[in-house]
Amino acid sequence: MRKQIIALMGGLTLVAGTAVAGEAEVKAAMEQNLGIKAEAIAPAPVKGLYEVVTGQGLFYVTEDGSKLIHGQVYDLNNQMANLTEQRMSGIRKEMLAKVADTAIEFKAPNEKHVVTVFTDTTCGYCRKLHNEMQDYLDAGITIRYLAYPRGGERSSAWHEMEKLWCAKDPKTAMGDAKAGQKLPEATCPAAAAVAKHYQLGNTFGVNGTPAMVLDDGTMVPGYLPAGRLQMQLSSR
Repeated sequence: MRKQIIALMGGLTLVAGTAVAGEAEVKAAMEQNLGIKAEAIAPAPVKGLYEVVTGQGLFYVTEDGSKLIHGQVYDLNNQMANLTEQRMSGIRKEMLAKVADTAIEFKAPNEKHVVTVFTDTTCGYCRKLHNEMQDYLDAGITIRYLAYPRGGERSSAWHEMEKLWCAKDPKTAMGDAKAGQKLPEATCPAAAAVAKHYQLGNTFGVNGTPAMVLDDGTMVPGYLPAGRLQMQLSSR
């Protein structure tokens, strides 16, 4: 019996017609034929495939560079463990560590867990989460906000979040913005974090806000009240 099963999400796509071998060639095939930059390449858990981390998520590419698979790999000999999600959890942890100093953090006094939240100032459930911030802090959950304006770079929310990250007191400005207040105009180098966070969210597969990343790298889409989030964190 095969040890893994590949569940196709996006079907099979031809990438290149020429034979390639090795990570450098696979990277070149992705960039030249699809215009997608490969952030990292490593052997996949299935023989004959490479896993390729990109700004659009994780893909699998055959060693000869001729085919690309977008989907999940499960281990049939290990209770259908999702090997793709396990790998993505590790990638999320690594990448989040690199941007931790650009997050707007609400630190729990008795910190037990750190949860990163991709947020948008115009999102109803993002506002609900923020209004309940004290519940999370009392539960020992530190919240680190990253920017994810859902409308993209041309949206008014994008500009508003750049102003937010440039505010003299970003934590107070976060509350003001989520209360519907317009923030004063501001520009600064810290505004570049919005684009960085947005790209990171795309890599992680964020397609709505709020989107939470737990301290083990697991991503939880949507809003969870503090009690339910605490239960989920404690069960891991």
